[in-house]
Amino acid sequence: MEILEFAFMQRALIAALLVGLTAPVVGTFLVQRRLALIGDGMGHVALSGVALGVLTSSSPVWTALIAAVAGAVLIELMRAYGRTSGDVALAVLFYGGIAGGVVLISMSPNGTPANLNSYLFGAITTTTTSDLVVFTVLAAVVLGSVLTLAPRLFAVSNDEEYARATGMNVLALNLLLAVLTAVTVVVSMRVVGLLLISALMIVPNAVAQLTSRSFRSTMVTAVVVGILTSVLGVTASYYTNTPSGGTIVSLTIAVFLLAALTTAFRRRLGARRDRGREYHPHEHGDDCGHPTVVHGDHVDFVHDGHRHAVHGGHYDEH
Repeated sequence: MEILEFAFMQRALIAALLVGLTAPVVGTFLVQRRLALIGDGMGHVALSGVALGVLTSSSPVWTALIAAVAGAVLIELMRAYGRTSGDVALAVLFYGGIAGGVVLISMSPNGTPANLNSYLFGAITTTTTSDLVVFTVLAAVVLGSVLTLAPRLFAVSNDEEYARATGMNVLALNLLLAVLTAVTVVVSMRVVGLLLISALMIVPNAVAQLTSRSFRSTMVTAVVVGILTSVLGVTASYYTNTPSGGTIVSLTIAVFLLAALTTAFRRRLGARRDRGREYHPHEHGDDCGHPTVVHGDHVDFVHDGHRHAVHGGHYDEH
């Protein structure tokens, strides 16, 4: 394929694969905890880190990671020990991150950096080999932590009181999940951008919730959707000359809409099939006292002006 002939696109596709794998995994627990927008908050804080890296002429990836992790720990401690509710703490994180980024960027002697949009909205073709190495290590840390502690993370995300009653260190697990979210944001910022990463954490899980019946299958489905939309989105952005982040997120949302429409159609079709079936506690039989009418190869029972025919565990109305 033509796209694989270029080294920058090879790096881009690998980065997309890493993001498509890690973001939905962490997002599964965030959705379970009803913290769907925390990725946006982490992205805003990471923006301050990027601005600090630009101001100090250091690596924006590492400064963004430090800022995002610090913000993740802070918001979890505020939620655990402060009197501030989770949504208010998250709002403080949103606005504080943006304000810090704007102030730090304004202090840069060279003005607003030309590559700032690549961090905000993604510019995957600018991913360097060193960036890819860092992203691979961080992605491995995220996936290794989740695979090792998945049952505990699920327990805390599902019911903190139950997890605490069974002796789990709820605060430590919540801090770990917050840090993993921050790391995932930094891994993803080159691919989809700091302002769009939350979509890749949440929307694949929204698709999975429409089509899956268990937590494990939800996570697997979300990862499959994340990988496919990330890789296909990068490929499409190459041929259409569109930003990778916006293309990936648009494709992911299109998959969600398709899943939602398909699910609605199946439910409507199922309801139509069930129309005419009546479920009631009365059991018809030889001694039930209701008149019977021979109807083809079976017998209908006349009940309340309706004719009911036994069919498996329910009655069809004729």
